[in-house]
Amino acid sequence: MPELSGDHPVPPHAYVPGTTPRHPEDWFDTIKASVTEDVPVQNLHDTAAWQAGRAYFDAGYYWECHEVLEAVWMRTPEGSQERDMTQALIQLANARLKIKMQKPRAAWRLCALVTGHLSRCDEGKTILGLKVREIRRWVDQTRNCIEVA
Repeated sequence: MPELSGDHPVPPHAYVPGTTPRHPEDWFDTIKASVTEDVPVQNLHDTAAWQAGRAYFDAGYYWECHEVLEAVWMRTPEGSQERDMTQALIQLANARLKIKMQKPRAAWRLCALVTGHLSRCDEGKTILGLKVREIRRWVDQTRNCIEVA
C-alpha cells in the first residue's frame, strides 16, 4: 500500500470498480466535512478534503481522490478558476482510474476534458496551490500511459 502524506486516513485499498470492493458509504464523511461555508474559496486547498484528495491522487487512490474533492468542487462558484482547477484534478483522477480499468478511450476523453478546464485558468497563476502548467504535465504523463487499441 502506498504511503500517504499528511494525517489523512488511509483507505484499506484503492477502489477500482469491478476489481476491488467499494468503501463503506460514510468512510470519507469526516474528510468531506472540512469543506464548510466559512472557508473562503481561495483557501479551499487548506481543507482536509483538498489535502486528502491531493494525497490520494499522488498515491494512486483515484476513486478516493474524486470522492473527497467533490466536496471542494461543490463549494466553488460556477465559472471560477477554482472550480475549473478542482474539476481538472477530479477528471484527471478519473482518467487514471479508467487506465486501471483498461478503458483507454474513456481515459483519452477525460484528458481532453481536463485540458478544457485548464484552458479557462490563468496560465501563470497558482490556483488552490497548483499551477496550470504542472497539471498540463500530469495530463501529458497520463496520455503517455494510455494504450489505445
